[in-house]
Amino acid sequence: MAALQEMFNVRGRSVIVTGGASGIGRAYAEVMADNGARVCIFDRDAGNLDVVVKELQRDGADVWGQALDVSDRAGMAAAFDAVAERHGRIDVVFANAGIDAGPGFLSTTGERIPEGAIDVLDDDHWDRVIEVNLTSVYTTVKHAARHMKATGGGRIIVTSSIAAQINEAIVGTPYMPAKAGVDHFVRQMAMELGAFGILINCISPGPFMTNIAGGRLKIPLDRKAFEAQSLIGRIGDTEDIKGLALYLASPCSSYVTGSQIVIDGGAMHRIA
Repeated sequence: MAALQEMFNVRGRSVIVTGGASGIGRAYAEVMADNGARVCIFDRDAGNLDVVVKELQRDGADVWGQALDVSDRAGMAAAFDAVAERHGRIDVVFANAGIDAGPGFLSTTGERIPEGAIDVLDDDHWDRVIEVNLTSVYTTVKHAARHMKATGGGRIIVTSSIAAQINEAIVGTPYMPAKAGVDHFVRQMAMELGAFGILINCISPGPFMTNIAGGRLKIPLDRKAFEAQSLIGRIGDTEDIKGLALYLASPCSSYVTGSQIVIDGGAMHRIA
């Protein structure tokens, strides 16, 4: 048992979670804190961030937060430096922050959605989705690598999506190319950063009950459609992702890098 605990040991590790005040990001922060890591949560929602930090601190966790938008590049550099100064190093980074891309061009019942069509797609909306869902991953990895190179290595875990690997008419068009870019970027970074002891991998969720999908899952027809994608007949809960997050952050995954690990209840087999 002691050997197993050591394989998954993250006690004392310095951890950053972007977009960690809700959804999958919160699950990452919780599992790291529950297992003794020192965690800093980045989130643009200052109010929710404060609530989550206080809840975790009440359980005795070493957790604090920094309120910022991941698209603020100067702010991200300063936030990483603040964590390194407070913790002495940065060991694990979860690049998780993301936003919804709105409706696709079809509803779950197959009806056309005018505002989801490419010819009327708002340019600013496209730019914002790409900025948060792709470019912020570059910014996060850039500063993670800067600090991890100085201390001999670390782990970077990026939240992608099965949307990177499929075509899905009910999802907003900018979302898929953003996540596909994330997957390719992670593979490229694995090639570059492995020599420095930095391992980088993707977690690729399918249908999950998160703040991004939550609005659509309140619509009965949409919820039923997402549930039908899973081979086990349900939508993923954020608790389902904690074990995978712990695995990728721990010594247990010391020979894993450049991977896209799908956690989707078998949805990709159904969709394919």
